[in-house]
Amino acid sequence: MSSSPKMPKRKTDKAYVLDKKKYLARLSVDDAGKVLLKRGEGKMEKQFRMSCKGCGLFVCYRAEEDLETASFIYVVDGALSTIAAETNPQDAPVPPCISQLEGGLVQVAIEVEDRAQRSAITRVNADDVRVTVTAPAARGEANNELLEFMGRVLGLKLSQMTLQRGWNSKSKLLVVEDLTARQVYEKLLEAAQP
Repeated sequence: MSSSPKMPKRKTDKAYVLDKKKYLARLSVDDAGKVLLKRGEGKMEKQFRMSCKGCGLFVCYRAEEDLETASFIYVVDGALSTIAAETNPQDAPVPPCISQLEGGLVQVAIEVEDRAQRSAITRVNADDVRVTVTAPAARGEANNELLEFMGRVLGLKLSQMTLQRGWNSKSKLLVVEDLTARQVYEKLLEAAQP
């Protein structure tokens, strides 16, 4: 992704520096304990390590004990890869904004932009699926258009989908039946506008 700025790296271990004040990061990690490392000239460095929830692999660390108040997250060099997503998005893992729920349901976090020129999926990333609709948000018109549009994209009937409020007026949670998270992801990628 040559057009995006590169994340800075630490000189000591080449870990990527994620500034939590600038960027929102959703981590699927477990605490992996505290480690004291000897750095040059007798200096000690304290790391509170985090490992991947699914596999237990050490992927990042922070200098502060509390994750919520930590200013920076240091991502271990080699722990992240964008190659699959850049070459073939279908090979990339399903992003966290599309999650498999119990009972065969799938939930999709959607960010809606109303009063657009046409209904379209403009972005699919880790945080949300960005969808534009032509209707204004007032009186639920945008919600109705969103449901109808998503039904066409996913090949579902209105009875197979429910729309819930998200964390603000523009965010929605779409719950769908009869598809897996992977199927939903692939259909959304197919429909996404370049």
